[in-house]
Amino acid sequence: MRIKQPAVAGTLESSDCMVTVEPVERGSGISLEIDSVVIHQYGEAIRKTVLETLDRLDIADGYIRVNDKGALDCTIKARVECAAYRSNGQRSQLPWGGVIQ
Repeated sequence: MRIKQPAVAGTLESSDCMVTVEPVERGSGISLEIDSVVIHQYGEAIRKTVLETLDRLDIADGYIRVNDKGALDCTIKARVECAAYRSNGQRSQLPWGGVIQ
């Protein structure tokens, strides 16, 4: 999957995160920016969750910004997936419920 256009998923409410994805030139790789209220405790775990989710979605290039307010891993994963699908204009036939894992 490619990131085709800028897209956002999530909120800035407590225990949530806002994920923004933007396209970059092919071959540029992933540029990940994380702003979190718990960055010192969980920064590496957040980074790992985002990168693993992008890998499962076969996204190799993009600018990803995560503004975390204490979200659980499952929430971060869902927000990344949602932003990626929105970026592609995919609003139906979404493989939720274990296909992506």
